Amino acid sequence: MAVDIAAAIQRGDILLPVKLHTIIDAPGIDRMLTRMTHEILEVHKGAEKLTLIGIQTRGVHMARRLQKRIQAIEGIEAPVGILDITLYRDDWTRISHHPVIQATDISFSLDDRDIILMDDVLFTGRTVRAAMDALIDFGRPQRIELAVLVDRGHRELPIQANYIGKVVPTRKTETVNVMLSESDGVDQIVVEERSEADGN
Repeated sequence: MAVDIAAAIQRGDILLPVKLHTIIDAPGIDRMLTRMTHEILEVHKGAEKLTLIGIQTRGVHMARRLQKRIQAIEGIEAPVGILDITLYRDDWTRISHHPVIQATDISFSLDDRDIILMDDVLFTGRTVRAAMDALIDFGRPQRIELAVLVDRGHRELPIQANYIGKVVPTRKTETVNVMLSESDGVDQIVVEERSEADGN
């Protein structure tokens, strides 16, 4: 019986060799977050109206790190909220039949606040679109901006980040993994390259 190799690879029945490339180390991530903090404070002329909202999971770690940096510079503790967008995605049924729902914790009003929405990687834009839909349930912000560590391209929606740690051109067969010590035990950004199946 003939085996459709490409289909088997797509189903995950056959695992192809994976190459891992570390593109940014811990000091690099630290510098990126520090630069992004200064950019945000310069644009907003301080932190009085800032609210940081982290998208689960690593966006939350980013938000808490920026909160500490803002407090060190401005002496203001910007509020941090936690957002899970799983059920707001327009493609969640295709991602998993049993999605893992994580905590959302926004215990304050977003009315008239300047929201910095934070995520680790900007890819298709669907996560960010879902996050903006979710935020409206918590109030009417003055404005919403987006901060990401990595913009890897391949947008499917007209969404762009206001603050970017690094633009990393990628192929769709590659995966960008942001690892942060709070959840992964190490700070680094890795590009995972899986060999493509021969379609001939």
